[in-house]
Amino acid sequence: MILFCLWARNAIPRYRDFRALWITRINAGARLHGMSYSQFMGKVKANNIELNRKVLADLAMNHPAAFTAIVNKIK
Repeated sequence: MILFCLWARNAIPRYRDFRALWITRINAGARLHGMSYSQFMGKVKANNIELNRKVLADLAMNHPAAFTAIVNKIK
């Protein structure tokens, strides 16, 4: 039980930091295509694209052609 408490104390803030990083990267990619983060994520959910923030952030940063294909699909 104590180990779980120690793990949670360190893991939850780290997850928050990564989530903020992913949101920033997705926002930067979406802004290149004239959309805000909230507009982009709203359209992603509306079109039933089931990619999480981690994957979308990776696509925005490392695979811009794939990210552009997603943006073109949801527009």
